[in-house]
Amino acid sequence: MRVLIVRLGSLGDLIHTLPAASAIRRAMPEAEIDWLVDAPHRELLTLVPVISSIVTLGGRSIRDWMQARRALRARRYDIAFDFQGLIKSAVLTRFSGAKRAIGFDRASAREGFAATFYDERVAAEGGHVIEKNLRLVAAAGVRAETRDFPLRSVQSAALDAVRAQVTGPFALLNPGAAWPNKRWPPDAFGAIARHLGDRHGLRSVILWGPSEEALAKSVVAASAGAAVVAPATRLADLVALSRDARLMLSGDTGPTHIAAAVGTPIVALFGPTSPARNGPWDRDDVVLSRYEQCDCHYQRQCRRSSGWCLGTIAVGEVTAAIDQRLARQPQSRPTPVTP
Repeated sequence: MRVLIVRLGSLGDLIHTLPAASAIRRAMPEAEIDWLVDAPHRELLTLVPVISSIVTLGGRSIRDWMQARRALRARRYDIAFDFQGLIKSAVLTRFSGAKRAIGFDRASAREGFAATFYDERVAAEGGHVIEKNLRLVAAAGVRAETRDFPLRSVQSAALDAVRAQVTGPFALLNPGAAWPNKRWPPDAFGAIARHLGDRHGLRSVILWGPSEEALAKSVVAASAGAAVVAPATRLADLVALSRDARLMLSGDTGPTHIAAAVGTPIVALFGPTSPARNGPWDRDDVVLSRYEQCDCHYQRQCRRSSGWCLGTIAVGEVTAAIDQRLARQPQSRPTPVTP
């Protein structure tokens, strides 16, 4: 049996597909399970032990597409699942030549026309995207009794550097985001770092991604010595740091979903995206959301002239949420998978 997973990106969406991939592996332990992904997100899949092979879509050119098509066709798949629901991903699913191409129906796909490319269409509208993905694989008889997030544990130089700089437990604060309207003010993050130090004895480690180091440094400057800037991190480093952290505070970004996957306690800040669809799934985690008041659902830029929705979340709300989350019993974290 050869199975293809089509989920090109983004980082959070890849994380949300892991329980479905794990369910396929449990149901088909001898199967060859491949994953088609965009090149920028390939790194995460190298940490996923339930995957047999990774097929990379190198870019947007016709040449890149034809190379991916040749690689897919050579594998002769029995089943292909399109978890993305875009016309782009649906065409690639059809390009694979799989005997069964399974995707979402028009109402459930992100782009309704994508449904025309599938042999089988699944109604999965509503609910968290993790559950939506599990309903897709259920069409092939795959049932999920648990929600597993298989991520391999690897050595992390970034974690070693943090441990050398920070004695004792620490929290991760992630002020950055690809969408500007998913960002909370850096001075507010600085105030949170002070609270975590004074109230909970936690040093704050400030994460940053491409073009965000200055943002991280501004949080540290506002923290009165309660925070340090994280070293540059790969995805494997984010996994390792999250496993070691006592708390993650972040918006709806990839690091949030990585932390959720490894069982890190989370306080999440949501504005233009729905926490019911994209948010942390552990009931002990706390979400502060302005989604109902937001005018720019699933858009990168805020439409308001008087300020963005996430900016209305006060520091006091977040400190109360942190106190609430840390007062709860520690979670039983998933056991790291070793190579």
